[in-house]
Amino acid sequence: MAMFIRVDVDHSVVEKTEGLAGKLVEVCPVKIFELGSSPSSVEVVEENVDECTLCDLCMQATSGVKVVKLYE
Repeated sequence: MAMFIRVDVDHSVVEKTEGLAGKLVEVCPVKIFELGSSPSSVEVVEENVDECTLCDLCMQATSGVKVVKLYE
């Protein structure tokens, strides 16, 4: 479990936009996302979450992803 942040994914938003899952995997510099088992789905790689640099690239790609700081 991550100590500093949590990554919330609204799967209904990601799955209804074609290619968005792949874009999330592509834009994340620390590999927090991986393609899910169903088409157009994405999963969070929990062991990579604390490596997040808070670059906001995932949140710029979609309103379906939120990075929540647990220390504020």
